[in-house]
Amino acid sequence: MRRRLFLAFLTLLAPAIPVHAQSASPSAKATVQDIVTFLVTNQGVATSDFDKDRAAADATRTTLSNALLASIATVPISSSSSGFSYRLNPTLGTVERASLTFGPLYVERALTAGAGQASLGFTVQYAKFASLDGNDLRNGSFVTVANQFRDEPAPFDTETLTLDIQTRTATFVGNIGVTDRVDVGAAVPLVQLNISGARVNDYRGTELLQARATAETMGLGDIAVRSKIRLTADGPGVAAVGVEARLPTGHEEDLLGTGELALRFSGLGSYEAGVTSVYGNVTLGTGGIGREISYGAAVAVAASSRVTVIGELLARHIDGLDRIAPVAAPHPRISGVDTIRLVPTGEVETTAFGVAGIKWNVGGTWLLHAHVLMPLIENGLTAQFTPTIAIEHTFGK
Repeated sequence: MRRRLFLAFLTLLAPAIPVHAQSASPSAKATVQDIVTFLVTNQGVATSDFDKDRAAADATRTTLSNALLASIATVPISSSSSGFSYRLNPTLGTVERASLTFGPLYVERALTAGAGQASLGFTVQYAKFASLDGNDLRNGSFVTVANQFRDEPAPFDTETLTLDIQTRTATFVGNIGVTDRVDVGAAVPLVQLNISGARVNDYRGTELLQARATAETMGLGDIAVRSKIRLTADGPGVAAVGVEARLPTGHEEDLLGTGELALRFSGLGSYEAGVTSVYGNVTLGTGGIGREISYGAAVAVAASSRVTVIGELLARHIDGLDRIAPVAAPHPRISGVDTIRLVPTGEVETTAFGVAGIKWNVGGTWLLHAHVLMPLIENGLTAQFTPTIAIEHTFGK
């Protein structure tokens, strides 16, 4: 009887529930932010609580947008340090390489390049994002809102979001040793972002398309300008400090930039003796999408005179990025029914990644890099793996 009463009640809400599949898209001039908003806020599940629905949709949209920004506009870029660092040998009076390894990939080494030593690099990275805070974005299981009878094991009315998000990023990196203790450099990213998605209402196994949209954008990301100052004398163990400014050059509405200056201050340490080198970084950031603290550790091993094998661990705590999780609340008009919505948990988002790769000296002072970045936990927006290749040339010695 209760089910019959509920079905009768649904007929009174017919204007709020689509009776046939709908496919819609915003205007051709819509930004990526517009597309994300359009996909997230179209809803067919009848909850009779517009304010909570809007708040939950806004939370999902904000979390997704900030996760994209964290993965595009504020993601750590490749180390500014050249693979070839030099120091003066006072005994011989000649300049020689400071390390047998070619250094880390993302973690900064404390060694400076040396006065007049410069390097240029070009990096290409591809990412196909698979999940958001552990929710699969591609298989149709990402439930954003649902109604469920308390005596039934599964919701009878759900709204699911499917998203295909891909990025291709080409970054030009340059670094120069101003003095033996001071390096300055810059990184200029060019980003192509593709998003396509659909929102589907499933009522008792009957699927109704609510919205479908696609967006593609390409442009300049947030440019990074950075500097490193070596604090200690030359030797196997070195300490340094670094500062990086992310300029708001990326288009904020297309999620290519944060729209705000971001500053990062780092403490750097490294020990490079023999065929094995170790590195550690601690970074405090402000501006951009929010305050953050980041950690990085790396080990580099010279497998031969021309090949270095690298492993790294990267972790970030970002205050401006909230996790989302499903929360159930009683339906305001239907007894025995709970409405499940995604809402912010208030937890600071923590992301962690592992990196494995090599640097190969293909000739002279040319280095070819190849590595893969993999998430260690399912927080934030993650890809199963992110392959990267790069070419670097050092000159000046």
